[in-house]
Amino acid sequence: MGSCGTWAWQELLVLLSSLWLWVGSAQPTPPGPTHAPGPQLKFRLAGYPRKHNEGRVEVFYNDEWGTICDDDFTLANAHVLCRHLGFVAATGWAHSAKYGKGVGRIWLDNVNCAGGEKSIGDCKHRGWGNSDCSHEEDAGVICKDERIPGFKDSNVIETEQSHVEEVRLRPVVSGARRQLPVTEGIVEVRYKDGWAQICDEGWDSQNSRVVCGMMGFPAEKKVNRNFYKQAKSQPKQKRREDIGSKKRLFSERQQLNYRLHSVSCTGTEVHLSMCTFEFYRGNASAACGAGMPAVVSCVPGPLFATGNAHKKKQRQQQQGQPRIRLKGGAKVGEGRVEVLKNSEWGTICDDRWNLLSASVVCRELGFGSAKEALTGARMGQGTGPIHMNEVQCLGTEKSLWSCPFKNITQEDCKHTEDAAIRCNIPYMGYENLIRLAGGRTAFEGRVEVKRGSKWGTVCSDGWTTKEAMVACRQLGLGYSLHAVTVGAGGEAPGDTPASTGTGASLTAAGGQRDAAAPCCGMGPLRAAWVRGQRCGMARCWLQPGCVRAVSPTVASPATQSVSPPPQETWYWDASNVTEMVLSGVKCAGHEMSLSHCQHHSASLNCKNTGTRFAAGVICSETASDLLLHAPLVQETAYIEDRPLHMLYCAAEENCLSSSARLANWPYGHRRLLRFSSQIHNNGRADFRPKAGRHSWVWHECHRHYHSMDIFTHYDILTPNGTKVAEGHKASFCLEDTECEEADVAKRYECANFGEQGITVGCWDLYRHDIDCQWIDITDVKPGNYILQVVINPNFEVAESDFTNNAMKCNCKYDGHRIWVHSCHIGDALSEEANKRFEQYPGQLNNQIS
Repeated sequence: MGSCGTWAWQELLVLLSSLWLWVGSAQPTPPGPTHAPGPQLKFRLAGYPRKHNEGRVEVFYNDEWGTICDDDFTLANAHVLCRHLGFVAATGWAHSAKYGKGVGRIWLDNVNCAGGEKSIGDCKHRGWGNSDCSHEEDAGVICKDERIPGFKDSNVIETEQSHVEEVRLRPVVSGARRQLPVTEGIVEVRYKDGWAQICDEGWDSQNSRVVCGMMGFPAEKKVNRNFYKQAKSQPKQKRREDIGSKKRLFSERQQLNYRLHSVSCTGTEVHLSMCTFEFYRGNASAACGAGMPAVVSCVPGPLFATGNAHKKKQRQQQQGQPRIRLKGGAKVGEGRVEVLKNSEWGTICDDRWNLLSASVVCRELGFGSAKEALTGARMGQGTGPIHMNEVQCLGTEKSLWSCPFKNITQEDCKHTEDAAIRCNIPYMGYENLIRLAGGRTAFEGRVEVKRGSKWGTVCSDGWTTKEAMVACRQLGLGYSLHAVTVGAGGEAPGDTPASTGTGASLTAAGGQRDAAAPCCGMGPLRAAWVRGQRCGMARCWLQPGCVRAVSPTVASPATQSVSPPPQETWYWDASNVTEMVLSGVKCAGHEMSLSHCQHHSASLNCKNTGTRFAAGVICSETASDLLLHAPLVQETAYIEDRPLHMLYCAAEENCLSSSARLANWPYGHRRLLRFSSQIHNNGRADFRPKAGRHSWVWHECHRHYHSMDIFTHYDILTPNGTKVAEGHKASFCLEDTECEEADVAKRYECANFGEQGITVGCWDLYRHDIDCQWIDITDVKPGNYILQVVINPNFEVAESDFTNNAMKCNCKYDGHRIWVHSCHIGDALSEEANKRFEQYPGQLNNQIS
């Protein structure tokens, strides 16, 4: 019994083992932990000028052609790619879009190959479609001109150019040659060292729509083809006046060189190369016998429409407020996409975000088709709700709201996934009217502008961050990091913050220190300045007619000198331009060119026209973006009656209303509205004080340094906007209190005279119990008011978006208590909702609904 049972048990084990092996062999092998099976990859070389074994690398993934970013690119990467393309090895690689900028997605970034990989997908990289690059960083390769034996590929590079790179509109109507933007002309494609035409046989409005989109225009219009055909048939010696009365063609004739024919687009393509077409081969001089060069006429968007500006403004007002906008972009036609829903602006999640959806947005805003559909909050993080997810446009929709999309829940997306776009915009030539001279890099220097045929400098009087932002935009260099005056051997006047009234720091421009009125103190209130000499504790401002001082008698060694803190002086090598040609420049900050800003006409009006005091800029590709966490203000607001004897330091820093100087110090109290401020940096660069540590001001009373004289403004306004109480907060400590993501490290800490700033993705918290974190409302009568907080009010530090720096709340004050509610960022609501907020009738009781 025992042996029989043993044999049966062994037989059962063998049977089970066989079954397990059979099942295991029948099942597919699971994918490896790092490389999941993906779509078949294809590769090609593109660009111009190039040889057959070099060019911009383009990869076909997920049914779409895209490029590879040059970040961290190496020769090992080029080896792998060249083998993909059928060459034995690479001899070099190219960066910064040497072979021209591609279109579509940037599929790969931070690629790191060892060199022996069989596929570029096996190399380390950030993930397919995850990139922080633009097409100006497209990578190229130079392959060894030796084929892998037996290599066969349908995508073998031909010596003849096999796809379209550059496209242009060549105006042929007199008067349009110098007028920008060019909205009508012959469509030409780059071919070898010149340009070639497209035969218009079979050409339709969908083709025109694609070309107009590439040129930066939202729509096409019908062309009078007979007019151009008639002009084509005119003999060469025919007088130009006989061709037409309204439109006259250029008398000179060009030899036509047709390159493309049978072009067929659906109208949703973002580039002509994505349409189907055929090339003429060999000698194409006799091609397109029955046709003529393709001609396109485009409709410009509102920003680029020529004609009466007043009529344009009227048309825009009639259309009402748009339901879509761009935020945070350095250039016109780029930014984070925000949509208006239920009277509140919100963002779009980047799931399935592509060029088709991005192009619908671009055209809706009056631009052309999309150059790039950006993911991962590439234009900074938005605030408020995320209104859309998985937007799937066909490309033919008139509005993004007509596209299918999913509503979102908080678990689906975060603002780190906010979608953004870069649109094609018309060529205006603004960058040819400005340049930088000197400077250590291409991003800095003295600003020189072209007026007529003459180059000259710009007066630095009133030159601020806003003007510098416009200059950097016109140069195509991103945001302004600093607005500076190019001085020599002395102070840089344009780099000094403006004086801000009686309580202004004496280190600011304006020479208030020397103008201080002599005054004498009584008891503890002793004079700080007597006839320009420093003395005693700085309480002088409490007496009428006196000017307060910054530093007390016992000061930090860094501030022993009575002189203002040193200013940076820029010793940039100047060009041979010595004449100043522009003054009185005053910009709103959104203009495309300095010539669009207010400025003096032909006559100059500048305090110093010497080249030593011309305006300069330092530009940056990224910028910070500060905004206040509005709900925290609402949650922490309360009233405190604080005794005067506890407010000496606050008085010295000008944190009380002007009536405080008439109080019976140290008896009595001041009524303060206190609240906390949590300031987030949602931009793409750290927020840093403009002044370096060498020029920070020491305040003995509070025992800290001020890195910015005024960091925030606090105001109480009546419903009609009249200011009834105000306060300000100097940035005595800008540091990272907390960061939103665990992988974001804090960089700034105030302890031990450390560096100050706010890291991207972090916030700085000013608690309600800190000195000066209040508004003095002692003189405010009971009523209904608006509480307003403005960050970086003097635009001392550049940001990608200044429109979200203000926060507003409704509040009711009954003389004893205060109710604060409806707090929101200034541009978070629709125009209609903002009007309702500003016309707030007030509350009849303390019940907030």
